[in-house]
Amino acid sequence: MTEYLAITGGHVVPVSGVPIPGGTVVIADGVITAVGGADTVVPDGARVVDASGRWVLPGFVEAHGHLGVHEDGEGWSGDDTNEMTDPNGARFRALDGIDIEEVGFRDALRGGVTTAVIKPGSGNPIGGRTVAIKTWGGRTVDEQLLAYDVSVKSALGENPKRVYGDKKQTPSTRLGVAAVLREAFVKARTYAEKRAAAASAGEPFERDLTNETLAAVLDGDLVWDQHCHRHDDIATAIRLAEEFGYRLVVNHGTEGHKIADVLAEKQIPVIFGPMLTSRSKVELRDRAIGNLALIAEAGVTVAITTDHPVVPIDQLRLQAILAIREGLPPETALRALTVNPAAILGLEGRVGALETGRDGDVVLWSGDPLALDSRVEQVFIGGRPMVEPADDQGLPRIVERWERFGRSSWTA
Repeated sequence: MTEYLAITGGHVVPVSGVPIPGGTVVIADGVITAVGGADTVVPDGARVVDASGRWVLPGFVEAHGHLGVHEDGEGWSGDDTNEMTDPNGARFRALDGIDIEEVGFRDALRGGVTTAVIKPGSGNPIGGRTVAIKTWGGRTVDEQLLAYDVSVKSALGENPKRVYGDKKQTPSTRLGVAAVLREAFVKARTYAEKRAAAASAGEPFERDLTNETLAAVLDGDLVWDQHCHRHDDIATAIRLAEEFGYRLVVNHGTEGHKIADVLAEKQIPVIFGPMLTSRSKVELRDRAIGNLALIAEAGVTVAITTDHPVVPIDQLRLQAILAIREGLPPETALRALTVNPAAILGLEGRVGALETGRDGDVVLWSGDPLALDSRVEQVFIGGRPMVEPADDQGLPRIVERWERFGRSSWTA
């Protein structure tokens, strides 16, 4: 039997279309089936949520975070971000290190974030496979999975040269980091050719997980997420991408404004941030919130990241608000939280907008989410309630996992 949810009477902001005052969003079995005005038909038997006086938006998308693999407040024990024992970690998977009970997931809900792309860290030239998940609702992380095949995380700049330089091994320079990437792709290309030849001849072939991942990048099945801050590192990222023909996404890009015209010309998107940090290393010395506006002004598709837990994930929209203050148009800021990160990482068929056929990930705000005093009041993921209004009119209540057992906590 189909389960219907209808959210009615709110100021609906689809992002992919014009706002609808007094609008209605209908969700059937977790998928949006209608977005329209007050005359939109509400199916019989639907659960109706009155959103009068509130803003109704798609859940935000965190395009670059370490949620669950670098647990906030857990120190060494909860940090599984970097497997820094091999410069080429293409076979490593962020999915295998995610703890969905990390406090950051609850923060994500309070910040209106319903999708997060979780990435290995930037200690290795090649960090491993990323994964896109919903931020709540599963018994295990596998039940929150949105997309298994998203991208591969790679790093240029200070981080990998520091990590392996301290070990007195390659790479210890920017030259060495680029060489590791180049050698890895040459090997993967040769591997793919041998694999194809074996398949054609009907012969057995020994699979290698590292090369399988990089071959998928070369085939266009996985995006290449390149950590790079400085303009020269961004230029190296472009050079490598054009040499091997993979799809590049610049992550961080805090000096991207210096070559924004190049990025725009080559249609390379930028996942910008985090913004609320100190200039903790040399490659951040020209970091500024206003740089995002300059990059977007050049015609580059942009998204915003907290790099959680570098900046807590619930501050994703705060960064957008500060970017608006520094010149980013509000419409661009909203797109940088929703449709842009979804499109950049190939998730646009599922999330990022209130649109027929996309997942029913809907957040009800007390007002415009780009106004500092607005707050999340209700959250639905796949049409299921994840955050509900408190019965006593206090803080909104997160629907906890233990409730499926009829408990009030794991200990009670």
